[in-house]
Amino acid sequence: MNARTAGGHTAGRVADFVALLKPRPMSVVVLTALAGLLAAPGSTTLSVALVAMVAIALGGGGSAVLNMWFERDLDARMVRTASRPIPAGRVKPAEALAFALALIASGLVAMATVSGPAAAAMLALTILFYGVVYTMWLKRATPLNVVVGGGLASILTPLTGWAAATGGVSLEAVALFAFLVPWTPPHVWSQALVRSADYSNAGVPMMPVVAGSARTRRMMVGFTAAHALLAFLPLAFGTTGLAWLVVASLGGVAMTAEAVRLARATDATAQAAAWIFYRHNSVYVVALLAVLIAERALGLLVPLTAVTDYLLR
Repeated sequence: MNARTAGGHTAGRVADFVALLKPRPMSVVVLTALAGLLAAPGSTTLSVALVAMVAIALGGGGSAVLNMWFERDLDARMVRTASRPIPAGRVKPAEALAFALALIASGLVAMATVSGPAAAAMLALTILFYGVVYTMWLKRATPLNVVVGGGLASILTPLTGWAAATGGVSLEAVALFAFLVPWTPPHVWSQALVRSADYSNAGVPMMPVVAGSARTRRMMVGFTAAHALLAFLPLAFGTTGLAWLVVASLGGVAMTAEAVRLARATDATAQAAAWIFYRHNSVYVVALLAVLIAERALGLLVPLTAVTDYLLR
């Protein structure tokens, strides 16, 4: 093997191990954790915040690799995932498992060191729900897998960021991110509607496979309306302000209307509508988290009480 070939092989191996981390989903995980850290009351040093975010990225990436390792049999039977590093034979299962455990251990140790046991426990709980409860149990056992495992994992990530900043979790933090629990199922189901044949071939009991497209789309309306309403809960605690109200109102109405349109779509147009819903729902949650970060980190929080006091003068 000459130097050029060796260099290409090394680059390919690095790319394969990066792919195991699921970079795009993990970027959202990091964003939600950052939102939780910045929304927390008080302040933390920049060094602690940076190490905490790296720890969350390591833990989240490790759980993603664990997911890829455990689901290698399913991935091999699905068109979308057959070319992933493990089923394609570019990374050995034992290598992936060792990589996952190393990442998870490093993340937990780093979090415990800089933010204490409570933050490390929250990170461990997040990894447990996604990497074990959801991946190894619920995904293959029930069509409600993303309701239980996915929904709880989605709220635990920002709560981990909050715990990293404060040393614990409060009711205020739970209320702030509660909307993520019902947001997760329609987000996952919209993708599953597009790829239902893949899930059926792999024997994964996702909702569109078990309940059918029409029923799944009707359920998505209820979950979308629920997360749109829960997005107003932080306003009652004064955690968010005017900017959040505007984005939550406009985004919640838009996504609920889009879910209704998806539910009313014909079988011929449902997949295209589901894919549009999936993309817009991603933008919606990122916009909410970006507003939260802007309000808390950039000092742009305008409390609603200040607005009402001004209007009532």
